[in-house]
Amino acid sequence: MANEKTLTLDQSVNFLRAAGESTRLRLLSLLSESDLTVSDLIEILGQSQPRISRHLKLLTEAGLLERYQEGAWAYFRLRDQGPASGLVQSIIRQFDSQDKDIERDRERLQMVRNKRAEQASEYFSNNAAEWDKIRSLHIDETNVESAMLEMVGESKIDSMLDLGTGTGRMLELFSGIYEKGIGIDASRDMLSIARSRLDEANLSRVQTRQGDLFLLPTQPASFNLVTIHQVLHYLDNPARAITEAAKALAPQGRLLIADFAPHELEFLQEEHAHIRMGFPEEQMAEWLEDAGLKLRQVKHLEPKDKKAKDALTVSLWLAEK
Repeated sequence: MANEKTLTLDQSVNFLRAAGESTRLRLLSLLSESDLTVSDLIEILGQSQPRISRHLKLLTEAGLLERYQEGAWAYFRLRDQGPASGLVQSIIRQFDSQDKDIERDRERLQMVRNKRAEQASEYFSNNAAEWDKIRSLHIDETNVESAMLEMVGESKIDSMLDLGTGTGRMLELFSGIYEKGIGIDASRDMLSIARSRLDEANLSRVQTRQGDLFLLPTQPASFNLVTIHQVLHYLDNPARAITEAAKALAPQGRLLIADFAPHELEFLQEEHAHIRMGFPEEQMAEWLEDAGLKLRQVKHLEPKDKKAKDALTVSLWLAEK
């Protein structure tokens, strides 16, 4: 019986037969660099929708691709697990980067990415004012990120999951330590921003998925690090989100939460959709314990002007399964 990294002869023949056509090889090459829709692939390859869809269906049924839904849009990506993944990556590495079809496909892929970036930039510009207003109330974000990096450390891990990924910043911040990263967000607009940002950073080991934080679209016990950055205060049931995050952790996996300490800024509820006005350390510790996690470290990052009535303290909690 073949394991995840080896193939029987029959498996090899089936996978090679499914991939063995020029358009399908071009599709595999493109999807190794970015998750794409049928519309994206039509634009890049200049082929009809029925033809592209048929090739995608064959590759998906053969186990070489994975299809997932975001609202009305269906995205495709290479399968990153299972017996086919290593074979496909090996084939793609053999492609001549100067092949005229491969070169043209990559040029058109960049055009699709540029279009994504323009759309993301427009959305971000329209919404940046409220984010900037909130950021101005607490310690500089670079200091928060430095503290998060220090708490997690530099040891290499296999996989990271970022919940409520937003712009994808956490996936970018920790990209130096993980082999595979996944970001989950309920908002298609935010996922567009995340994809654009991660494309710009050339992070091909990262995927973004639309999903519910209370019912994650990922395998349980699969991640060495899960991050929840400035998300819990938007949720009506933070404890449930923490429990779901804990399920995603592999044994000895760690959960890192960044959010606000308790405050009295009611305008954040009235104007910015915050449901929770910060989290007491005792409450967070209880939720983590109930989720089967052991609290390892807590940090409170206070703003320079601690006496200001509108100052926010950012708290970091690191827990282990």
